[in-house]
Amino acid sequence: MRRFLIAVGVLGGVALSSPPAHALGCFSGAIAGAIAGHMAGHGVLGAAGGCVAGHAYHKHQLNQQAYQNRDDYLRQRQQVDPNFQNPWNNR
Repeated sequence: MRRFLIAVGVLGGVALSSPPAHALGCFSGAIAGAIAGHMAGHGVLGAAGGCVAGHAYHKHQLNQQAYQNRDDYLRQRQQVDPNFQNPWNNR
């Protein structure tokens, strides 16, 4: 019993001191992948694949939002100053 309590204390301390995971999109993708994988007989494999796909899709959405924010900024800046040069000419 003493070893169990020490192990729980150590693991609890490690869990509280570790930084949070930023697995955005992973949870929803894993749920969808697990359901699809369960239908095919590969629930765990589907969950892992869904997590990867969901995370990649979320990163894609964030990049698209960043491009939109950047374009909105450029439009606003060019309205104020017509001589403003685009610092992101490579797009």
